[in-house]
Amino acid sequence: MKNSPYSALFRLPVIVSALGFFVDVYDLLIFSIVRVPSLQSLGYSEAEVSQIGTFIFNSQQAGLLVGGILWGIVGDKKGRLSVLFGSIIMYSTANIACGFVEDPNMYALLRFVAGMGLSGEIGAAMTLVTEIVPKEIRSLGPTLVAGVGYLGAGVAYLTQEWFDWRTAYFVGGGMGLMLLFLRIKVFESGLFLQVKEQGISRGNFLYFFSTWSRFIKYLRCVMIGVPTWFVVGILGTFGNEFGKVLGIEEGISPGKCVMFIYFGLTAGDFFSGPLSQWLRSRRKAIGYLMFCGAILAGVYLYGNVSTSVGLYIVCFLSGLCTGYIGLYLMMVAELYGTNLRATATTSVPSVVRGMAIPMTLAFQGFKPSFGTIGGAALLGVICYGIALLSLTKTDETFGKELDFVEK
Repeated sequence: MKNSPYSALFRLPVIVSALGFFVDVYDLLIFSIVRVPSLQSLGYSEAEVSQIGTFIFNSQQAGLLVGGILWGIVGDKKGRLSVLFGSIIMYSTANIACGFVEDPNMYALLRFVAGMGLSGEIGAAMTLVTEIVPKEIRSLGPTLVAGVGYLGAGVAYLTQEWFDWRTAYFVGGGMGLMLLFLRIKVFESGLFLQVKEQGISRGNFLYFFSTWSRFIKYLRCVMIGVPTWFVVGILGTFGNEFGKVLGIEEGISPGKCVMFIYFGLTAGDFFSGPLSQWLRSRRKAIGYLMFCGAILAGVYLYGNVSTSVGLYIVCFLSGLCTGYIGLYLMMVAELYGTNLRATATTSVPSVVRGMAIPMTLAFQGFKPSFGTIGGAALLGVICYGIALLSLTKTDETFGKELDFVEK
């Protein structure tokens, strides 16, 4: 095993990246899970919870968008480890502060700061793991990180079930600060150190927009990830609204919807890596899963689901077919050279997360004309259609050598 490429999967950077993503997912989703009980405890009505909750959620997503760009640049200029340390300190302290909040505006500000910090974790972790795992088994590294990481959603939900919403924030922030001690022994990417010694320009975010072809390439990377936040940000976060329209008598918990979606994401990410290895293709593996995800979104909305158990099962299956995130981010990392790899891999998922803002606004805007189900269906057709088209136009990266730079 010592000389086997598979031994790379058990190196400290991979393990710590997986644990870091676990905390990242917990802290990222904790607001979606405690959105209703936290705002109700502050004295808001059901209508106000929906309106104020959307504002706070979008504030978090805006922080993800801003932070993704900033942390990506830092990752290519200063190193992958600098992001892993700085981002976890930012989002952990912000989440602890959320446990003391009493005002919705302060709540929104703290979620914005938390979002900025959270945006650095996944991109830096995926970049580091992609660069240190041998190309023969590269598909398995990031998918292992994502598979373990998504379990954080289940822990977030259970924490909220066992304790009040303030304690749930304290737990998330505390786990992040404890993880800092494990990161002290993590080593930097060798590919980054080589480029750093050569004095090559690094972290130029404007590069992605310097020509039309580069802009389209970057935009396609973003669009491929959009269905993930349609599933989580619309079908999961507003699960209680869909439950009422579908006539499900038992109350639907948005937190439980999100939890089952992320359990599905965990299974899907563990499955997508080996699937890509077997197909010897990133695009085919992602495409098959995305197509199945689109079908399940239709089942969620029009499948005559009449019980809470049935809806939670569809949530799990939708998550499973959306469980290509690790594979997708690895593909983004493989598309770009070492001097821009962290900038791309960190900013792309953050822009995807930021796309939840126009998606939620579009969903709210569609509802008066098309209804809750029809509005979500129209939005889903747009998201999956653009994503599948973008995937077909993106280069295959399976087995690609990563020792190159963008000129």
